[in-house]
Amino acid sequence: MITCDVVIIGGGIVGAATALALTEQAPGRRVVVVEKESGLACHQTGNNSGVIHSGLYYRPGSLKARNCVEGRKALYRFCAEHDIPHEQCGKVVVATSADEIAALDELEKRGKANGLVGVRRLDAEQLKQYEPHVAGIAGLLVPETGIVDYIKVTQTYAKLVEERGGQVVTDAEVFRVDRLTDGFALTTAKGAIRAKFVVNCAGLHCDRVARMCGVEPRLRIVPFRGEYYKLVADKRGLVKNLIYPVPDPKFPFLGVHYTRMIDGEVEAGPNAVLAFKREGYTQLSFSLRDTMEIFFYPGFLKLACRFWRVGLQEYRRSWCKKTFVRDLRRLLPVLDSKDIYRGGAGVRAQAVADDGSLLDDFQIIEQDGMVHVLNAPSPAATASLSIGKAVAERAVTSFEL
Repeated sequence: MITCDVVIIGGGIVGAATALALTEQAPGRRVVVVEKESGLACHQTGNNSGVIHSGLYYRPGSLKARNCVEGRKALYRFCAEHDIPHEQCGKVVVATSADEIAALDELEKRGKANGLVGVRRLDAEQLKQYEPHVAGIAGLLVPETGIVDYIKVTQTYAKLVEERGGQVVTDAEVFRVDRLTDGFALTTAKGAIRAKFVVNCAGLHCDRVARMCGVEPRLRIVPFRGEYYKLVADKRGLVKNLIYPVPDPKFPFLGVHYTRMIDGEVEAGPNAVLAFKREGYTQLSFSLRDTMEIFFYPGFLKLACRFWRVGLQEYRRSWCKKTFVRDLRRLLPVLDSKDIYRGGAGVRAQAVADDGSLLDDFQIIEQDGMVHVLNAPSPAATASLSIGKAVAERAVTSFEL
């Protein structure tokens, strides 16, 4: 049996960053990370686009805005210190019609309010200087955006945790959490764990883990799959760095965009389709339990009534390459269907409230010796060091570590 002061459930980037922060803020305390997979960063962390976000999109003063900006700066420092390949390459946000100018104006205001450096407007001619093949009437240059491999970042966090006396246990799915008079008993696939305190960083399963711990989060994780295409090798030159559309402010998704990855490949996407499995990375992935939980959740039904047309359009884009290419051509008209092939996919853990609203900001709660990270989608990877620090501070204060 493993005994520890704090057990962190979830070996994604937020769980690993929280463990790292706890080893810094509470030296001498025993910290254990448990992960159900055979390795770390297998789900949201390992299947995102690898973008280091600047903090452009988020409401000033929000947890996303504050943690993204602070976390981005910390992440660049961390990568440089630990020789993790990364690049501050910048990006352009492109308006392709006059209808998008007002939203572009708002993004510029938000970026400056959030303290971003170097954000500036571009006209059509200036856009061509940064991305020669892009089609747009105006744009926004965001020089603090970058790229990195978040799996390597997570692995480095975990390595430092272990060097400081912490422990990372893989293949250790948690089946049960029982409250004891002096802490908690966890039943896992690797045996029993006794911990004084629990931190829930379970990502796609955070709501289930919260309920397992006796906490009702009043939300449900609804999985949305984001599918990517990749540009064939001889067409990668069409994209110099990162090209984003102006996002629809009604949705938490940024729209299909182009990302030059740290390995030189170029991804195009993602879309955002309802997944019928929380870890459903293919179009035919299905879990009866996950699907029933979605469709019997009143919050999802309210959400679906509002956005069913958008949902159908996303499914069409998922199954029809021609439709996907049509949307990509809004930014790069020279792109042809033969220039791309199917890449990978990721699943976003989107928290939906009981009233059908999409939770826009990070949500972290603490209760009775536990901290639960209940909504940490993008830009959580960028913000991981800041989120981990904040969660650790709450744990140290509340748990008197």
